[in-house]
Formats: sequence, C-alpha cells, structure tokens
Amino acid sequence: MTGVNRLSMAGPSEAELQSAGLRFTQSGPIAEITLCRPERRNTQSPAMWRALAALGQTMPTDIRVVIVRAEGRSFSAGLDRSMLKDPASPHEAADGETISGLLDGSDMTVARTIREYQDGFLFLRNSNFISIAAVQGHAVGAGFQLALACDLRVVAEDATFCMKEVALGLVPDLTGLTPLVRQVGYGRALEICVTARNVVAKEALSLGLAHSVVPVNDLESETRAMAHTLLQADTAAAREVKQLVQSAEVLHVEHQRQLEAAAQTRLLRARSATADGSDRGF
Repeated sequence: MTGVNRLSMAGPSEAELQSAGLRFTQSGPIAEITLCRPERRNTQSPAMWRALAALGQTMPTDIRVVIVRAEGRSFSAGLDRSMLKDPASPHEAADGETISGLLDGSDMTVARTIREYQDGFLFLRNSNFISIAAVQGHAVGAGFQLALACDLRVVAEDATFCMKEVALGLVPDLTGLTPLVRQVGYGRALEICVTARNVVAKEALSLGLAHSVVPVNDLESETRAMAHTLLQADTAAAREVKQLVQSAEVLHVEHQRQLEAAAQTRLLRARSATADGSDRGF
C-alpha cells in the first residue's frame, strides 16, 4: 500500500523505526506497520517491541484501520535468538538487550521490563481502530503472538503458526495466550503451546485463527480489500462495537447490557444532534 510517513511529533522517528526493523506509513485512515528485516526473517527484539509500543502511544487519532505486515517470505520467525546467548558469550543482541542482562535485575525489575515489552502488542487492541495481521510464511513464537494481538488475520496459503516458547524452556509472555484461548478453546490452546507444533493455514482457518486464507500473491490485495470494507462502517459505531465485543468476552451479561445501553445512548444522541444541526430528532 502506498502512503506517507506520518506520526505524532512525540513518536519514534523513521530512523529509529528502521533501526528496530519497522516501517510506518499512513494512507488516509489506514496505517501500515511493516516488519522490514526479511534477511533475518523479521525476528523480533526488545528494540522492536519498544518501538511498537511507541507507535501505539502516538498513533494518529484519525486512523481507523492498522495493518501489520512483513516483507519477505516470513511474517516473523520469532525471538532474535541472540537474546538467548550465554552470559559468557562475547556476542549480544543487536539492540544490546539480552536475557542474561535482563536477569541482572530483581524479579520485580524483570517483570516490569516484560510488561514494557507487552505494550508493543497490547496497543493493537485499542478500540480507536481495527487491526489486521497479513501473515505469510512463518509466524513463530513472538510472531504468532503479534498476529494474535491483531483483531483480524488474513493468512497466505503458505503460512505456518507455531508457539515455540515451551520448546525453548519458556512460556508465551507477549499477551498471545488470551486471544489464542478465546479463538480455539482451552484444550486446543494448551496442546498447541505444549507440543510447540506447527499449525498450517488450512487448520488455522478451521480453528478460527485465520479469517481468510488466500494465495500468497493475493495477500496484500485481499488485506487492503478487507481494510476498505471495514471503513464502510460508521466510525463511532465501529469504535463502540469493538469495545463492546471485547467486554462481552469477559463480563457478566448484567454488566454487559449496561455498557451496550450506554454506548447506544451515546450514538443515538450524536446521530440526533447531527441530523439537522439541532438536538431535536432524526
């Protein structure tokens, strides 16, 4: 998708994003966040997560759809393994943050740092916009979780998802477990995570992880078409309904019904006020 770089003055610069392996573009109400280190299969690092979090904090308010995509043959092959280097190794992760360095701090410091990393995923659930992951090739570990952070997923036929963390003696900690359980159920989510097996595109579609599966060459056009379809909805209503769908997953119906009534009241009053420039009716 063509577009122009456009971020809040407080947001990360183009050079900072490039250093973290990212690119941001905006075309009208549609933004694209592109993972752009195909030579590394778009592996992820703390620098990338921090840059994603900064993008989320400074996302232009007129954005209605955010597309997360990647260059090359893989969406993201997961964690940059240089983060897992032995403390005695002379090599460090490209951005200087390693697991051994992280563990130099207290447990509280470690947990706080991980929460900072998680912010690079959680912002995609912001109700101000709908997020779409365009996934091709491998989406492994952190790559799988980045796709899960998005509201919708358009998946190429060659896509393969894998929650690899347990095979490395770790757990998925980038907020992907909640959407995974909600999409596929407790038992299937547990099995996918503990076995660290591959979930190919066809199974992802049957499990509800993918909203559509398309030929690799059609991934960009199909994602763009979905984005433009989403733009047909009323802006305020789309934002309200995303919040309501999110809350419906976790709230008791008595609480949910109150939120729905309040949202409808806001929309009705807004519609009435703009119908003829007054507040008298439709």
